[in-house]
Amino acid sequence: QVQLVESGGGLVQAGGSLRLFCVLSGRTFSSYAMGWFRQAPGAERDFVAAISWSGDHTYYGDDVKGRFTISRDNAKNTVWLRMNSLKPEDTAVYYCAANIQLRRVRTGVAEYWGQGTQVTVSS
Repeated sequence: QVQLVESGGGLVQAGGSLRLFCVLSGRTFSSYAMGWFRQAPGAERDFVAAISWSGDHTYYGDDVKGRFTISRDNAKNTVWLRMNSLKPEDTAVYYCAANIQLRRVRTGVAEYWGQGTQVTVSS
């Protein structure tokens, strides 16, 4: 059974940091490009960041460039998102996504989605 499981969300004050984790099981993690998306209440799901299978290529949404960093460890089947200088507008449910093709995961076309983890940034 294929599973994407996120963790690391929580409540943080504005200006603070959080790190989200996502573990893929049931598939060969190193074959997949990975991405993070977020969805605030009443809003559409937005692209946050993506990383190629090798980790050599990373992409970010305009709202998070310079503040968030996506990384992966293929030996641990894990991708994480380091979020710095958090703002109240970063409050959302964050989802992990996987697709063999990087260009697809960047556009929100995922073969697998995680269940989401809540991030709340207080002002």
